[in-house]
Amino acid sequence: MQNKASNNPLHGITLKMMLEDLEAFYGFDTLGELIKIRCFNSNPSIKSSLTFLRKTEWARKQVEELYIRTLPKLNKE
Repeated sequence: MQNKASNNPLHGITLKMMLEDLEAFYGFDTLGELIKIRCFNSNPSIKSSLTFLRKTEWARKQVEELYIRTLPKLNKE
């Protein structure tokens, strides 16, 4: 069981942490281009985005996938 957690790149990372990291790295403008969801394009904020992403599994999965792809770039900073 412990081995699964160590192989999961998202283990221990909350949705809020992911969103804050992605917003700091890309900004909401670029996030809105990369993931076409309204909460990134219309009056974006961390709070409104979290509310939407917690209710919408397909959008949350897209954010998680982008975070995993961006992780090597985040670790270089």
